[in-house]
Amino acid sequence: MGLTKLGNITLSDFTWLNKPSKWKITNNVLHVTTDNETDFWQETYYHFKHNNGHVFGVNLDQNFTFTVCVEANFTTLYDHAGLMIYLDEKHWLKSGIEYYDGQAVIGSVLTNEISDWASGEFPGNPSKFYLRLTKKDDVLCVKYSTDNKTWVLLRLAPFTKTGPCLVGLMACSPTRDGLEVKFSDIKITDNADDILRSN
Repeated sequence: MGLTKLGNITLSDFTWLNKPSKWKITNNVLHVTTDNETDFWQETYYHFKHNNGHVFGVNLDQNFTFTVCVEANFTTLYDHAGLMIYLDEKHWLKSGIEYYDGQAVIGSVLTNEISDWASGEFPGNPSKFYLRLTKKDDVLCVKYSTDNKTWVLLRLAPFTKTGPCLVGLMACSPTRDGLEVKFSDIKITDNADDILRSN
């Protein structure tokens, strides 16, 4: 798939990495049901490699800001959904809500050959939240919001690899199938001059 300009991107420009068995688009809203034991992970602690999670995205090779509303009922260990930027199997970042240790937490994983993982308590209703992923040159900035008004910094990270990346909507269920996720309010725009600003 060729590169897409930011101007008029729609879901018709998106493509699947690891297409799930069940999905549909209705009125610019993506509904996904995860397949069994899907995940993205490389090595750390668990010593396994998974690269079969679902991503519905668009190829970008420029700066951008990607915003989305994510709705799901996270109930089973490691259920997670959110946003992802994916260069290849060993270079990517995913962020969103994940079910861990009996609760839904907000977190992110940055993989540069091997994966890290950082998470924390989510202050709102984890069944509906907002994410914003911004790329500015060799930096990624991830923010989350409970109301699509106030944005909280989740992660600022280097991303120095070059080349087109698949950027989009991610859903995984490493210990089961059947996580149902709704993605709406999808927007891709030029990034702000100050990616750390509060708005």
